[in-house]
Amino acid sequence: MRPSETSMNHLPEINALLNSLSAILVVLGYFFIRRKRISAHKVCMLSAFSLSALFLVCYVTYHFTEGIKYFTGTGAIRAVYFTILTSHTILAVVIVPLVLITLARALKGRFDRHRAIARWTLPLWLYVSVTGVVVYFMLFRLYTPR
Repeated sequence: MRPSETSMNHLPEINALLNSLSAILVVLGYFFIRRKRISAHKVCMLSAFSLSALFLVCYVTYHFTEGIKYFTGTGAIRAVYFTILTSHTILAVVIVPLVLITLARALKGRFDRHRAIARWTLPLWLYVSVTGVVVYFMLFRLYTPR
């Protein structure tokens, strides 16, 4: 069986879904905490964390089994794609420890320190989740050889 015929070929779609759901949960978590709905905030953020962790497992599995997919767009869109991909990739590396620290501080009840770092973590996490979906669409849907 060729790699494109395996069940792994659906992982990019699954990854985009996981990123989308994570972004939605992060936004919901933000709205809940702004309204002092702490339990709902906690559920949303722990769920977003779980989906992001699952995304990471699926992402690594896909690239380990399928390799690299190259962007086929040409012209100005190529520069747009690589600008988005570069910022996404750098911030995806940065966001992992930020999320872990933010989560650890919340779970330890260090809410003053949690709030201080969450102000940075939330927008970066949201950016990484959303640009992950944008990269997926550009790579797998918009500029796929026919």
